[in-house]
Amino acid sequence: MDRRTFIGRLAGGLLAIPLVARAQMRAAVPVIGFLSSRSPGESAHLVAAFRAGLKEAGYVEDENIQITFRWADGEYDRLRPLVIDLVSRRVAIIAAAGGPASPQAAKAVTSSTPIVFTGVDDPVARGLVQSLGHPGGNVTGAALFADALGPKRLELLRELLPSARRVALVVNPTYAAAEAYSKKLEAAARTTGQQILLYKVASRDGFEPAFARMAKQQANASIVQAEPFFDSQRDQLVKLAARHRLPTVYGFREYATAGGLMSYGTNIADSYRQAGLYTGRILKGEKPADLPVMEPTKFELVINLKTARALGLTIPPALLQRADQVIE
Repeated sequence: MDRRTFIGRLAGGLLAIPLVARAQMRAAVPVIGFLSSRSPGESAHLVAAFRAGLKEAGYVEDENIQITFRWADGEYDRLRPLVIDLVSRRVAIIAAAGGPASPQAAKAVTSSTPIVFTGVDDPVARGLVQSLGHPGGNVTGAALFADALGPKRLELLRELLPSARRVALVVNPTYAAAEAYSKKLEAAARTTGQQILLYKVASRDGFEPAFARMAKQQANASIVQAEPFFDSQRDQLVKLAARHRLPTVYGFREYATAGGLMSYGTNIADSYRQAGLYTGRILKGEKPADLPVMEPTKFELVINLKTARALGLTIPPALLQRADQVIE
């Protein structure tokens, strides 16, 4: 072997060492399977919140963890195949986001892979955990209890529009909590002499006909259920409410910042942060069964004054004073 060949092979061997080391390091890094019933574009701020929670726990993507994303884009029947794919890839944990359908699909597929949910209204009623304090099994996470706030949204709407007697309620019939939520709002409306007009929408092309019917039936205002598929379509919902000049209350601040009139609900981004924190703790060795379900601590009233002016509405001073954020 001549001197030039020997030096070339030696240099190649030295260069190969760090490449092999880096490959081994990547192989040893745990992979989180992030499963969501929502869409990636409109969920960017929620993914950022999830990553912030992971960072609190000491995990940073592309440094000591990897995240594999799977999105159902509001089509709940796609979730199970996505879970099967993640499990086949032997992810260390599944972060199931976007309402109860994601963790329910994950739990139906695996009883061994840890599952951390977020965006679930009532995890006990949904069969995800045994109790909030002692989840049991392989599932825990951050609850929202968004549907429980439905009567409060109706109350806020009545405070804003005391003369509004016919209130449209938009629900997704494929969403597990739709029927219970509808009954809860109908019962609350009966006590105040209001009437709930129910509109069921399960597809993207169903919104325009629903709002057209609201106008025809002379709805005075509307409430949109806090639901993952609707959340992924919030821009369309806000635009339709504006086009039909229909004062509308939503479940999350994202609607108000997108131009919706008013929102009242939990801080969903904080729920994702909490889920990221729990994901990190489980990666460090804690068991889902031992981690109590986190409950919401932040409830926000957001009012968009610009939208109110466009609708010709005057927001009562008392309501403005209680708002956590007023968008000018």
